[in-house]
Amino acid sequence: MQEFWNFAGQYWWLVFPVFGMTMGAVNARVKHREVAARRRHREQIELIRAQGGAVPASISAPIVGAPVADAQQRAVDAHDAVTHRWLEYELDASKLITYPAMSDGRQPLTAAFLRAKKVADNLRPRTDEVLSPDRLKEYREAVTDYEVAFDVAERDARRVKDAAFTADERKRLDTAKQLLSVATDQAATPNERQVAYRRVREELNGLIWLSDEAVDVLEKKVALELPRGSGDTPRTPLIPPEPAV
Repeated sequence: MQEFWNFAGQYWWLVFPVFGMTMGAVNARVKHREVAARRRHREQIELIRAQGGAVPASISAPIVGAPVADAQQRAVDAHDAVTHRWLEYELDASKLITYPAMSDGRQPLTAAFLRAKKVADNLRPRTDEVLSPDRLKEYREAVTDYEVAFDVAERDARRVKDAAFTADERKRLDTAKQLLSVATDQAATPNERQVAYRRVREELNGLIWLSDEAVDVLEKKVALELPRGSGDTPRTPLIPPEPAV
């Protein structure tokens, strides 16, 4: 026993690196458990959403704590990431034609996603606003629901594609997609682009609704200048689609 205390008295400084190694191992273990818990958390919510059920508060609540500012920023970043993924469909006419369910609010999963988006948007903090712990908890839950609802809606839209349309309607969608490639082809003449653009709008009329923002993006692509020296005449304003009779 005396030898132990003699050794401890001479090498007492070893306690610091040993303590550091021990705490590092503990922290790594805690981090691993946190990541696993978050993964299980999202999987639970996704399963419930896919089955059309309501997510209990005990499941949707945040699992681990974090400094308010960091947690809030992570929630905002996650919110923005989902919105960016949604805008890739909302502003891209080609993707909407390929996966029309993403713009169809009559589809249950799409409707659920849009509701979750509205809730998350309403709870989003203003610039420089720091949420209280209770409001942050509510916002984080809303962002999680938003993210899960989008994932489920996107997978379903990619699975069904245009299955909800009749054979004639699917033919119109295929025609619109082909014409869209002409309308945005930089090698085509301005007149060819305009004619193709007008036909695209006619084919989509009554099938897929394009937002004003999507139309604006599409028209900018259609109105691209041809390479200099092509000899083509200047483009004329785009011709809007004629109203359905």
